[in-house]
Amino acid sequence: MENLLRPLIVIGGSVVLTVLIGWATDLLLRKADERHGETPLWGLLRRGRVPYQLVLCAALLRGSYDHAQLMEKHRVATGQALTLVLIGSAAWLMVRIAAAIVDTTYTRFARAHHDAARVRRVRTQVSLIMRVVAAIVGVVAVAAMLLTFPAMRAAGASLLASAGVLGIVAGVAAQSTLSNMFAGLQIAFGDMVRLGDTVVVEGEWGTVEEITLTFLTVRTWDERRITIPVSYFTSKPFENWSRGGTQMTGIVYWHLDHSAPVELMRERLRDILRECPAWDGRDYGLAVTDTTPNTMQVRALVTAKDADDIWTVRVTVREQMVRWLYERHPYALPRVNTADAAVPSGRRSPDGSPDGAARRMHEPPRTGHG
Repeated sequence: MENLLRPLIVIGGSVVLTVLIGWATDLLLRKADERHGETPLWGLLRRGRVPYQLVLCAALLRGSYDHAQLMEKHRVATGQALTLVLIGSAAWLMVRIAAAIVDTTYTRFARAHHDAARVRRVRTQVSLIMRVVAAIVGVVAVAAMLLTFPAMRAAGASLLASAGVLGIVAGVAAQSTLSNMFAGLQIAFGDMVRLGDTVVVEGEWGTVEEITLTFLTVRTWDERRITIPVSYFTSKPFENWSRGGTQMTGIVYWHLDHSAPVELMRERLRDILRECPAWDGRDYGLAVTDTTPNTMQVRALVTAKDADDIWTVRVTVREQMVRWLYERHPYALPRVNTADAAVPSGRRSPDGSPDGAARRMHEPPRTGHG
């Protein structure tokens, strides 16, 4: 009977005590979250319930296992397994606590500052810091697990002696990975690119969706994902439309006939922008910027508060202006001239006739064969 009750008391008591302590802790965190709603710390700490209960249960079982004298034949293996569970769950709990503290700090910063660019920069730094913290905790936890094995402790001296050679070999083998990691840290604290920035990379326009220590993900306008090594942004030029502020100026071009009503187009551009919600009202303009023997180039300048709105303004202005020209001034659209130019009244053509008609009257008729 004693051999049967002892494991039930030890294991059952540890589980029941773990559940009670976990329930009491969760109740306190819930009340603190309701009392201090201005900070999300207590609610975020509740996400660590599972690793917290694992730590409690593993610690209670590990502490009472030796005194209970259970499974003497497998005492070493069972104690080793409980130690590994305790180290792993403790590392998991530390990562959750660190994430809760960092997220709370970022939330307070975002509420206190209204500069979107600065908030995105801090979010980028916070996400990369959390990845570094998680990596460090994971490495330390794995190292602690390995050191619990006697064979690993015995080989520790030889591993430390060859650490210099292994470091050189690993550095050469992982040169690109290390360069990407340092580039990721440089991006996080150098403020070159941030989460949510609108960038143009390799001719593709998109928004920075994810930044890690080794790669960066850009979400394009058509919902594709472009994954690029972070070292690209420290070694090659790229466009960052969100750098220094979100306000942007866009350009719309038309190639029109020389007779296009430029003044009326200016008035029409003003009317189109007044009806476009994406236009921020800062500025607009229209001018002839170039001419060719057949057409002239007309450029419109428009403004908007960010990259998404400037795209909307540009396509709206382009579409409605072309439609207006087609309906009201079709002569302004580019065309190929197949007739002789008419000479203004009062001037003589090179053949001496008032308008060139006499020259055409004396020309022989043209047949279909030329």
